Amino acid sequence: MTMIAEIFSQGEEVVSGQIVDSNAAWLSQQLNDLGFVVKRHTAVGDDLDDLVSLLKEIAVRADCCICTGGLGPTVDDLTAEAVARAAGEELCFDSEAMQQIEAYFSQRQREMPAINRKQAFLPEKAMRIDNPVGTAPGFALHIQRCWFVFLPGVPAEMKAMFAHVRTQLPARFALRPVQLVVLRSFGIGESSIQQALRDLNLPEGVRLGFRAAVDEVQTKLMFPADYPLADRQSLAQQVALRLGDFVFAIDGLPDQVGGDMLSVIDRKLLANGQTLAVLETASGGLLAAKCFGRSWLASAAIAPDAVVAGQLVGVETTAELAQAAQDMAVQLRQRQGTVLALVQLVQGTMDDYRRQDGRIVLYNALATDSGVVQRQQTLAGAAQTKQNQAALGSLDLLRRYLYHSCP
Repeated sequence: MTMIAEIFSQGEEVVSGQIVDSNAAWLSQQLNDLGFVVKRHTAVGDDLDDLVSLLKEIAVRADCCICTGGLGPTVDDLTAEAVARAAGEELCFDSEAMQQIEAYFSQRQREMPAINRKQAFLPEKAMRIDNPVGTAPGFALHIQRCWFVFLPGVPAEMKAMFAHVRTQLPARFALRPVQLVVLRSFGIGESSIQQALRDLNLPEGVRLGFRAAVDEVQTKLMFPADYPLADRQSLAQQVALRLGDFVFAIDGLPDQVGGDMLSVIDRKLLANGQTLAVLETASGGLLAAKCFGRSWLASAAIAPDAVVAGQLVGVETTAELAQAAQDMAVQLRQRQGTVLALVQLVQGTMDDYRRQDGRIVLYNALATDSGVVQRQQTLAGAAQTKQNQAALGSLDLLRRYLYHSCP
């Protein structure tokens, strides 16, 4: 039986956009990992009637709801009062909660404001959840169908208290966590992935999903809890074959290498004992920053702005720029004494680079002990977007070389 969960965030600062509700995203991941199906995220401002109304709605449609915010001592912190009304209970003074609040101030040699006493009043049938890092105790209780858990909105306090809640949820609910396999790719968009998988027949009970981020696209296969490992491996392999070299890692299977692109590269370079020198242009130091602290990065430098087409002596055509990148990579490898050397050259002006509507062409050249591997990449968008895509494109060239040429 599927256990339905919801996330409920309270506070004017959330609904007005003054803060980003990172709590909801984090809690959803936690609940999904446990085996819940999270159906809704809801945010409500500091209005008592709205809070009571939403609590009553959730109480009849969800099995579990994690609520954050509104547990502070000020007049706009209304959660405890709203819960008491929705549950038809009174607010009762919790002396142990009061002792913990007083101890918090005493340990810091501060006088407790009188208004903090408000935080010790909880719905009469609620189970208190102690706060190890703040003043606001949380609490939990049943209202009709739903088991509600109320936690502070401060992320550090919320996460510390949810660690205790998490241990209790499997005992309260018959949870069957999905088996998640994630194929991580770079250089291919969601629509192209969807097209490549258009005629893939998914077995009954298996769901397909996607998540696009700045540095990768994730193709997610969600299997029922008891789905055989061999069948998960077989379906993941079918998807990987359709997507080809764009896939750089597969998470969730014991026979596959997982992780982000840099961790994949890191493992390969360390295993092969290889070193790398880098000369950047369009990535503007970001490539070196991403690799910072890795033992295999022997040297990194940013070329002057003048390293663009038409400003290199003797470079006028695209072919000449590609040859210049190749020659510079070979020279950098020899000069630094590294196994690998990566050079970026740019076709276009700094004005093209800075403008939102400007385009540049990036030439990556990777010098190896068996020759030079090259790739051409057109970059568009804001300067920061071009910078990040240049760094990721260079890493992807390196990743592809390592996995095709260095078994």
